[in-house]
Amino acid sequence: MIFKEQEATTVILPLDVAKAHGLEYTFPSKLITLNIHSSLEAVGFITEISRKLTDLNIPCNVVAGYYHDHLFIPEAMLEKAISIFPKSGIKTTV
Repeated sequence: MIFKEQEATTVILPLDVAKAHGLEYTFPSKLITLNIHSSLEAVGFITEISRKLTDLNIPCNVVAGYYHDHLFIPEAMLEKAISIFPKSGIKTTV
């Protein structure tokens, strides 16, 4: 994924690809895909998930697709982060 912003261009890609091309990188993370079709008009869905991650002191970057939302979580916090989903009834793919 590529996001062109005024300050710079952000590229989301696998870490091994970044390293292989000698690219500078920050925020090595793991991807959690929420396997629930969330409406583009839904209000508060990601807010609730963000609140639960905040309670566990877990930072998160969210990318919303048309059918699913995707969370980028720091590698070391992945197991802790996925623990919130069974309690919420949300199925995930890691």
